[in-house]
Amino acid sequence: MKHRPLWLILAALAPAACTDTPIPVLQPGDVPARFEQKASSTAPLWPAADWWNGFADRQLSQLVLTAQRNNLDIAQAVARLYQADGRARQAGATLLPSIGFNSNINSLNGQSDRGSLRETDWGAGIGAAYELDFWGKNRNTARSAEALRRASIADRASVALTVTAAVADTYFKLLSLYERISVAKSNLKSAEDILGIVQRRVSAGFAAKADLIQQRASLAAERAVLPPLEQQEVETRNALAILLGMPPEGFAISDISLASIGQPQTAPGLPAEILTRRPDIVAAEANLVSAHADLQVARAAFLPSINLTASGGFAYPALSGAINSLQGGGLATAAGATLAQIIFDGGAIKAKSDEAKARENELLAAYRASVIAALSDVESAMARLDHIRAQEEAIRSQVAEAEKVLNAAKRKYTAGYSDFLVVTDAQRSFYAARDQLSDLRRANLSATVALFKALGGGWSAGTGLPGNTQ
Repeated sequence: MKHRPLWLILAALAPAACTDTPIPVLQPGDVPARFEQKASSTAPLWPAADWWNGFADRQLSQLVLTAQRNNLDIAQAVARLYQADGRARQAGATLLPSIGFNSNINSLNGQSDRGSLRETDWGAGIGAAYELDFWGKNRNTARSAEALRRASIADRASVALTVTAAVADTYFKLLSLYERISVAKSNLKSAEDILGIVQRRVSAGFAAKADLIQQRASLAAERAVLPPLEQQEVETRNALAILLGMPPEGFAISDISLASIGQPQTAPGLPAEILTRRPDIVAAEANLVSAHADLQVARAAFLPSINLTASGGFAYPALSGAINSLQGGGLATAAGATLAQIIFDGGAIKAKSDEAKARENELLAAYRASVIAALSDVESAMARLDHIRAQEEAIRSQVAEAEKVLNAAKRKYTAGYSDFLVVTDAQRSFYAARDQLSDLRRANLSATVALFKALGGGWSAGTGLPGNTQ
């Protein structure tokens, strides 16, 4: 009986092959036509890849470069990326035949009442095996691994962006604490000067002792401000050292005024552009693509697997068999094909396919969530930056006026024309406004960093395997 050719079997099974259906991704309304918050620039101005240089602070730029080289979170992300790259290359190798060299030698001995016989068989050759990827199982496995590699690249970029933003934010916080400590010391010195004035007036009989007691209480309150600020300064400096991948012992930075740091400008374009500029969104999309490919792999398990094998080389005997053998050494070749199909597995394949489909639905929801969250990040960052700038401008005016009020109150009190409560109220307002202004300068810079981060930090998809720099 003639056997049907393999191609006839494949042609009969072809209609049952899995079709790669498109992934439903975003829903109408997920991405608006424009941002609600008004940008400071009329034309789109996306962050540059080295956006931190826009602050025109050499110390900050050096800290960022140090963090990108030495930060241990980035180092872990790079290692995960190379793992994903290795898995992708392994999965891609299944699309090609495997070729190997085989050799063997067997010594056979037999003895019976008819005598004894000894024979040595040997062989050496090259063999090849290939799984015919008729249903796309191996191709989809490779696609899944490659998508995970792209996701790992984007994850590494997300870690680098997070670390860079944290370095800038922590640096500004540390400078702000230096400034606030300086302001607190200045306030303390001012309170001591006022105490001297009160002391002289009380000694001269021009003021009640209650004024002296009250000012001493104010002075104690100013002294109590310093220790918490100094503790925050230590903790913030240590946190910055950790971001740089170094122990905190001996770590220090130069004290630079926040007012001397530049204010870079940025303005997003269309919301849809965020989809390719945010590494977390690109990672979520790549994970979804991987899950879709995994679903196709799971569906292909319902169909038979087809494997081809071939080998050739020299052997003795040239052909061995249970009944007939071709004695002597010579060329030996072999070829074969197998087709295997699971008939009953208790529903395991169906369950795995259902699991893969549920996983795809999960990552679809995660992708949509990441897009909506990213748009919210941008809106919030732009609104926060506008509001902080407006507040900073108002507080700056308040500081100037409060200083005038305090100076006037001290002059009137010294001349005996004003009650001491006016002085204490004026100094309390002035000190609080100075401290708030310093913190708002830091908040302004931090809000700018947050906006750069929300806009993707100048990252773009398609980056290859990185080194230890962004």
